[in-house]
Amino acid sequence: MKIIPSILYFLLFTIIIALPPAVLQNTGNTNLLNPGFWKIFVFMSGLTFLVLIIILFVQQQKPLYFAQAFLGGTTFKILACMLFVFVFLSNNIINKLVFIGDFFYVYFLNTAFEIYILLRNLRHKNLR
Repeated sequence: MKIIPSILYFLLFTIIIALPPAVLQNTGNTNLLNPGFWKIFVFMSGLTFLVLIIILFVQQQKPLYFAQAFLGGTTFKILACMLFVFVFLSNNIINKLVFIGDFFYVYFLNTAFEIYILLRNLRHKNLR
């Protein structure tokens, strides 16, 4: 799979996972959203985009290093997210259960998308 279709899928996916929080915010159900939810969302979506582009680029240029790039990107992503959580929680007083729900909503969905795109690329490669 080319990089451009993956970017388009990512943008569509990002819009789809942004809809439920936007609906909650606009209907007045802000008790289910952390006040800094959109910071979390933008950070993790941007990080997922960056890792996805790097991994797809490595897959096109040097396919032998694809597994190492995937593992390195995943490790970088989880470490960056842990650092973000540490900084975010130390600077803000928030409801921790709501924060955990918001964080894992964005983190797990972005990770699932990343794995889906990468597995889809491998499946297309094996069919050739």
